[in-house]
Amino acid sequence: MEVAFVFVSLFIIIFGIFYLHYSTRNRERLALIEKGADASIFFSTKTQKKSSVPIWKILILNLSVLLMGIGLGIFLAIFLQGYLSFQNQQIAYPASIFLMAGVGLFVGFTLSKKLVEKE
Repeated sequence: MEVAFVFVSLFIIIFGIFYLHYSTRNRERLALIEKGADASIFFSTKTQKKSSVPIWKILILNLSVLLMGIGLGIFLAIFLQGYLSFQNQQIAYPASIFLMAGVGLFVGFTLSKKLVEKE
């Protein structure tokens, strides 16, 4: 019963945030239009240039670095458990895997950003 309550509450909170965001944005735009503002202010003036790097290269780069990070996390967990007598493996494995996966995602993001800037 408590689990259902948590999920219902989470759904209500997310719905409320989106509702407030869109209704406030709509009211703000209507107020600007009533004051005579031009509708072009609602659109971005920046033109985003299309990346010349194919998307599959960026995906493969990020996926490979993520998988290396997960592998390094498993290796780190084995090291923590075996050599440092860290016997609580319920904490060691998930913590090190998620930590290294996050580091891998960050490194992949940085590498793909450099790849896009280079092209």
